[in-house]
Amino acid sequence: MNIFEGLKKEQIVAGDDYNRWLVPPASIAIHLCIGSVYAWSIFNPPLTREFGVVASSSADWSLGQVVWIFSTAIVFLGLSAAIGGKWLEKVGPRMVGTVAALCWGGGILLGGLGIYLHLLWLVYLGYGVIGGCGLGLGYVSPVSTLIRWFPDRRGMATGMAIMGFGGGAMIGAPLKEWLLKLYYEAPVYLGKATDVALTTDGGKRFAQVGGALKEVVVVTAKEAAKLTVPGQEGVYVVGTGSTGAAATFFTLGILYLIVMVAAAFSYRVPREGWLPKGWTPPKADTSAKKMISTRHVHIDQALKTPQFYFLWVVLCANVTAGIGVLGVAKTMMTEIFGSTLPMIVNGGFAATYVLMISVFNMVGRFFWASSSDFLGRKNTYFIFFGLGILLYCSVPFAAQQVSAHPAVMWLVMFYGATMIIFTMYGGGFATIPAYLADIFGTKFVGGIHGRLLTAWSTAGVLGPLVLTELREASLVSELKVLAGKVDPAKFQSTFGAGVDKLEELIRAKTVTISRLMEIAPAGTVDPTPSLYNTTMYAMAGLLVVGLIANLMVKPVHEKHHMPHDEFADGMSQ
Repeated sequence: MNIFEGLKKEQIVAGDDYNRWLVPPASIAIHLCIGSVYAWSIFNPPLTREFGVVASSSADWSLGQVVWIFSTAIVFLGLSAAIGGKWLEKVGPRMVGTVAALCWGGGILLGGLGIYLHLLWLVYLGYGVIGGCGLGLGYVSPVSTLIRWFPDRRGMATGMAIMGFGGGAMIGAPLKEWLLKLYYEAPVYLGKATDVALTTDGGKRFAQVGGALKEVVVVTAKEAAKLTVPGQEGVYVVGTGSTGAAATFFTLGILYLIVMVAAAFSYRVPREGWLPKGWTPPKADTSAKKMISTRHVHIDQALKTPQFYFLWVVLCANVTAGIGVLGVAKTMMTEIFGSTLPMIVNGGFAATYVLMISVFNMVGRFFWASSSDFLGRKNTYFIFFGLGILLYCSVPFAAQQVSAHPAVMWLVMFYGATMIIFTMYGGGFATIPAYLADIFGTKFVGGIHGRLLTAWSTAGVLGPLVLTELREASLVSELKVLAGKVDPAKFQSTFGAGVDKLEELIRAKTVTISRLMEIAPAGTVDPTPSLYNTTMYAMAGLLVVGLIANLMVKPVHEKHHMPHDEFADGMSQ
């Protein structure tokens, strides 16, 4: 028997004496690897200054361009899951998991090559498209498998299957931070800005280096302290040094490929008709709390029911509200509190924040999914949306208060609110497969779940789009207001151009809020903490939509059910 044959579903059927608790570790291992995508925000700073290293240069990618790499991966996660879900039912989880390993590990390696060559399209193709396909296939491979191994605890089963994805950043975040520091190389330092003759042309800064005029970047003491490896304030030569991002990608690609292949070969599936010893399938429960059906709906027929689309909106709203924040978690934490509480919110604190997002995301997946076995799936989502609306609205309030009256209590409020949000964000992912199994039965839940994940693809576009567009609009607006408060002579001497060239300087990334605040009149309030206010209110509005959709979910009409005698619950695994 060749390796390919050994990947097929019929080759991995376990005997009746097989310990079902040996299956979850393989699922968790794969999800820990692909879940590292949640720590993407750690790559935002280095990828936006690949040439400048210590600060963004004119040729560097913008935050908006980098964030969309993460979005592309999420889009292809949903698309591949929609297609791969049905394929999974045919070939089994081992083959799907192996292909996922090749796509995710190989995609990261290709993305690393794109960073090294500074080809943005190659990073999109590698990490976004190919890697995204690996995410989707790796995500769906354990869901239907564990639901069949644990029909007595569907919520707990899906929580185990998916909690590793939420915990991926818990391991991935510190690992990425460590690798970036390991491979980091500081650029050539010319000295303090006051000691170097600088000229400005087209919004760019230049200095004489070895008899040639070369582009440079200027960093303040505050900015220098927040670097991957803290350095000195002053002038650095563009195109020298390294952020370490490319080497980090290469290392992670190889590591994830090895771990995921090993985990995929550990997958086993139960035989047809298998049930846990001593367990009897429950009778149907169509109450508003449970809504558990013992009948099955075919994967293609599910798309003809209104329940599928209501649940699609439920998942899309919940994911969109959280995914935009996840993509820039570290950046948002630093911008809101870095300027008001700099002694507390430094680089290490922000990295720990990303780590804790992963912890609460993972814990929320298991906690909420398991709790839904008792609360009911519908009631669980009502909690997500109702409480979530209040928490999202609390973030702008905390940002406003810390800007006017810097105090740790506002940081604590922000921290607590966002951590609860992320437990419900993760819980929404872990609860939806069990929700689908309750509504449509377990026969095709893997494929139906895969198709529902197109909501995740949509959210992968909507979340970052709303975030980046609203933040960019707020940033430009605040820069113009702040520049209007600065003495024109100081502006001219600082940036080498007048205020009339502001838009040009903004496009070249020469003018920033941090640099304007250094020359702004005393008492000027730093507007950085308020950059995300409109975004948070928009996310709260999306949760209202999700709450209404969840309210509309009812049991599936019997006309959509498969023949009862052909696929009775517990007889077709």
